[in-house]
This record gives sequence, structure tokens and C-alpha cells, in this order.
Amino acid sequence: MSQTRGPWTIHGERIAFESPWMRVHEFDITQPDGKPGVYAVMSPRNLALVVLPIHADGSVTLVGQHRFALDRYSWEIPAGGGQLDGDPLADARRELKEETGLTADHWSEILQLDLSNSITDERAIGFLATGLHDGEPEPEGTEVLQTRRVHFLDALEEAMSGQIRDALTVAMLMRAHYMAQQGLLASELSGVMLNR
Repeated sequence: MSQTRGPWTIHGERIAFESPWMRVHEFDITQPDGKPGVYAVMSPRNLALVVLPIHADGSVTLVGQHRFALDRYSWEIPAGGGQLDGDPLADARRELKEETGLTADHWSEILQLDLSNSITDERAIGFLATGLHDGEPEPEGTEVLQTRRVHFLDALEEAMSGQIRDALTVAMLMRAHYMAQQGLLASELSGVMLNR
């Protein structure tokens, strides 16, 4: 039995590929123009989580790692995956600790994004973490990480100049900058973020 999804008609579905990280669903469809076709959607098995840790002096901690899919080294804010039906904040806390060793007293969700929405149903949630405390990182076996601290404005400049290219990092830096400028963050935090 056919079903509709917006202007698309779905006649059948199968799993074309499956791994521990994702599934690729292949749909037999009728396109909006009436022509038959096939549409593939990649469904991650995790929720994308990202954390912008801002220290009391206005600096942020960035994580550097080689990204296999791009074969490129990338500087990013801490990020990882959480359970689709789990507690995003608990998973974000775990990711921050694993990648940087940091723990935080204060957490705020500041962003939700749909990533590459023409080919995937992946969702992302971004958190701002403050009241930071140092600790020992606990990276996963697939991670070889470096960290560095830079002032928030320097990280934002790296994102705007194209040195930082990770989409979630760019989006979180821009969102936090907007919130600081609009008075949506505590004035003390905005002050250290917007002034070196």
C-alpha cells in the first residue's frame, strides 16, 4: 500500500545498508513531478551532540582530530553521539568528559539542527557548558585527540575565515555570539566572550 510524504508517494522501502553507526533506507517513490524514482536516506543510530565549553576567562576548548571520511584534520568543539531515545544532556556531559576531561556546573541547550537534510534524518542538539573544572580525558579507542584553548572571538574568527569548517562548531559559535550580543546570556558571560 502506498503512502505519501509531503509531495512524494512511497511505494516500498528496504534497508540497503546497515552498520553499527547507521542504516541506509531505500524508498521506491513517485517524485513530485510524477516520475518514478528511488530515494535513499541515511539514518544515524545516534543523536548528534555538541558542547561549547566556555571558561571563566572567555576562552573555549577546541578538540582536534583526523576525520576519516574527509581525510582531513579538523578543529572542533567537543561532539559525539547520544542515544536516540536517551537523555541528551547526560550524553553531552559524557562526551565533554571523554574528549576534554572537563566537567561543567551549568548547562544550557542553545541549538537544535537538522543536518544535511536532503540525504539524512540526522538531528543535532547543542549545549553551552560553563563553570568548568579540569580532569583527565577518557577518549574512545577510535579517537586520537588534541585539545587547545583559544578565546571565543578567536574561535569565531577561525570559523568565519574557514579555518574551522565543522558545521556544528560553526553553527554553535555563531549562535553563542548572537546570544551574547542580544543579551540572551548572563551579562558576565557575554562580557568575557565579547571582550579579549
